[in-house]
Amino acid sequence: MFIKQLYTNCLSEAAYFIASGGEAAVIDPVRDIDAYLELAKEHNVTIKYIFETHFHADFVSGHLDLAAATQAPIVYGPNAETGFPVYLATDGEKFTIGQLTLEVLHTPGHTLESSCYLLYDESGNPHCVFTGDTLFVGDVGRPDLFSGNLTKEELAGLLFDSLNAKIKTLPDNVIVYPAHGPGSACGKNLGPNTFSTIGDEKSSNYALLADDKDTFIKEVTSDLVAPPSYFPVNAKINKEGYNALQAIMEKSLRPLSVEAFKEKIAADAVVLDTREATVFAEGFVPGSISIGLEGRFAEWAGSLLPFDGEIVLVTAPGREEETIVRLARVGFDNVAGYLEGGYDAWIAAGEERDLVINVDPDELAMDMPHDDNLVVLDVRKPAEYADGHVKGALNLTLSEMTDPGSLADFDEMHNLYVHCQGGYRSIIACSLLKREGIHNLRNVSGGYARIKEEKGIETVQEKDVLN
Repeated sequence: MFIKQLYTNCLSEAAYFIASGGEAAVIDPVRDIDAYLELAKEHNVTIKYIFETHFHADFVSGHLDLAAATQAPIVYGPNAETGFPVYLATDGEKFTIGQLTLEVLHTPGHTLESSCYLLYDESGNPHCVFTGDTLFVGDVGRPDLFSGNLTKEELAGLLFDSLNAKIKTLPDNVIVYPAHGPGSACGKNLGPNTFSTIGDEKSSNYALLADDKDTFIKEVTSDLVAPPSYFPVNAKINKEGYNALQAIMEKSLRPLSVEAFKEKIAADAVVLDTREATVFAEGFVPGSISIGLEGRFAEWAGSLLPFDGEIVLVTAPGREEETIVRLARVGFDNVAGYLEGGYDAWIAAGEERDLVINVDPDELAMDMPHDDNLVVLDVRKPAEYADGHVKGALNLTLSEMTDPGSLADFDEMHNLYVHCQGGYRSIIACSLLKREGIHNLRNVSGGYARIKEEKGIETVQEKDVLN
């Protein structure tokens, strides 16, 4: 028996490869499928099944491309309605993978078609359960994502029944392999690990500790922040189908001369710069949006970029293909090429550039008492802001900044000092502000992590801002 978790950090997503007796199965694959094909070759096995736990909202699955490459059927649990051929399994149906058996556990709640897969070892003993978004480490899947006409309370009630009938009844030593880890927006507050056991979750997971259905519903549905804006787009793609990744690469991986790049900009293409945030700040094509590959790239790309219209890229040398693949993971197939030679080619051609001024927290501390027009702009999430922020700071989350109306109160008289927790999100925010013509700004290097250590800056906690 061979089980491998393949974890994609910028999506906080876990796919799984299972092999035994010359056969294999893949659970919840991401869109770029080479890793699964390489594992099959390495272990000399044939991929027999592709299992999906549900219609994912936070990434585009690789099920269609993997099925085309392997001829393996795509398996969903009950109630899945798709725009492409699948095998619809029944609750309790079993599949063999070499000497192993995989049982379907229909667990509606996160979505109506959500299903877990219980794996039995060669001796027929329950070994592990692949829980998708039904059960995470320390959390459960949120019940407010795109499941027909049911309310989140009704879905939470279904989730309570599923967990109690199908999951909590499993032996304590069964390993829990979820579809997501910390940072995922598919739950409220996932734990730090990417796997657990049934016993550990029963003793520590707040959702499994709730024996009363009404209490469970209240706990699971409270304090839910709005899901990222791209979630319904990805869920629809996964349900209805998509173009092959190879076709997207052929269309998108095109070098553009400086003149051709400028023509795309003139035709309203969005310029996406995926270099590191610190590099971007030193100089960039005017109007560019910075989303560095080093951070939670896929999530912010899906939340901030348009799915209609064209996108053109500025990347670090040699990272053009990686950028296109990672954009495709969240449903973008509208990349129209990349700047050949990167930013260096732009400068060599004598084109105009823009930059972001970085300042240390001590400079902010010196300026605050003497500048009546100074505004500290905190672009972190409300929970982060509530836990501690600069006194008097304005909280405008990065995800809200896609609405130009949210920036209407800023003008050139304001001296903006922008920060997040560490510096990645604030550079994105600065690029969005500059794109809207707001240039009188500075990025606070190191973000709040450094600001709170500066003795000259007063910080406060305000938990009531979450109410």
